[in-house]
Amino acid sequence: MALEISTPALLFPAISLLFLSYTNRFLHLSALVRNLHSSWSENKDDLLYAQITNLRQRLVLIRWMQLLGAISLFLCVVAMLSIIANLAAIGSVAFIVALLLMAASLACLAREITMSGGALEIMLKAMEGD
Repeated sequence: MALEISTPALLFPAISLLFLSYTNRFLHLSALVRNLHSSWSENKDDLLYAQITNLRQRLVLIRWMQLLGAISLFLCVVAMLSIIANLAAIGSVAFIVALLLMAASLACLAREITMSGGALEIMLKAMEGD
C-alpha cells in the first residue's frame, strides 16, 4: 500500500480538536487545584488530601496526553515531508509511530476520564458520611 501525503494530513483536524479538549481539561484542573489550595491552607482534611492526590495523578496523565499528541503531530509532519522527498519507507514508519502515539494519548485520556469519575465518588462518599 502506498502512503499518500493526504493520509497523514487526515490526523491534523483530529489532533487540533484533541489538543483543545486536553487544554480545557488542564485549565479546569488548574482552577480546581487553586481552589483546593486555599481550602487545604484553612483545613487539612482527609477528603481534601484524597482530592489533591486524585488531581495530581490526573495532571500527570494530561501532561502525557499532550506530550504524546504533540509528538504524534510532529511525526505526521515528518511523514508528510518524507513523502514529498520520495522517502516513502521513512514516511510510513513515521506515520505508523504517529498513530501508535495517538492511540497511547487516547488511552491516557480514557484513564483520566475514569479518574475524574473517581474524584466525584470521593465527594459523594463524603456527603453520605455527613
